[in-house]
Amino acid sequence: MSEVKRRTAGRPPGPGKSASGHSQSLVRGLNLLERLAATPGGLALSELAESVDLAPSTTHRLLQALQGQGFISQDAELGVWKIDVKTFRIGNSFLEARDFVATSRPFLRRLTAQTGETANLGIRDGATAVFLAQSESSQMMRMITRLGSRAPLHASGVGKALMAWLPDDEFDRVVAERGLSRVTENTLHTPESLRANLAEVRRQGFACDREEHAIGLHCVASCLHDEHGIPLAAISVSGPVARIPESRLLELGELVRDTAAEITARLGGRIPDVTEASVEA
Repeated sequence: MSEVKRRTAGRPPGPGKSASGHSQSLVRGLNLLERLAATPGGLALSELAESVDLAPSTTHRLLQALQGQGFISQDAELGVWKIDVKTFRIGNSFLEARDFVATSRPFLRRLTAQTGETANLGIRDGATAVFLAQSESSQMMRMITRLGSRAPLHASGVGKALMAWLPDDEFDRVVAERGLSRVTENTLHTPESLRANLAEVRRQGFACDREEHAIGLHCVASCLHDEHGIPLAAISVSGPVARIPESRLLELGELVRDTAAEITARLGGRIPDVTEASVEA
């Protein structure tokens, strides 16, 4: 008998079978946690068992194990099961550890490869957008933004993508603080025109900068959102009008929007419904 066969023959059958059983129980327990996390009001035993296609007795045993570890609790009056503080802490540790700049970098590089243009990431700081990351185009004539540089929210693609989701009072505060001064002749410089444009940004999922920040430059941008639907940052693709004419803005805008949605999902965020925004046209 070979060495391999002797080792196989001498291995007790119990532990291997037990490990498989433990793995199955773990998966079932995690499925229960997912169902409860998706139902803040809690679920009854029968509802949980049906939703994960398990017998009530098996479901109850798993629930008791999760309860014993502090992951879930049972409402004494209603009898429903809910996630508990330990589950929240684990989820919150992910939110605290995430780094949207590092997460976004490979997506910025992919956008540059797909479009041939420079891709940027920026955040809002008061009434301005601050650029934190960039994937530079290899074209001789290209858009380059110094990291740490700023642009007015109302006169940049990244800025308008971020501004579109501001509550009304915050929109008014930004306008009062910064004003809507013209950077170029194409800059939106009245509250009415800006509000109408931001409503369009929310509807289509991306912002367009049509030579509003620099003559000869077009840009499309879209937001990354956190788990509450609040903007974390925005990504953009920018380039000269000669390579990004008006006819190409929709195509690039949809590409940037879809990429922003991918990053948002990777970060555990969610894209808000248009009706959740407060800035009215």
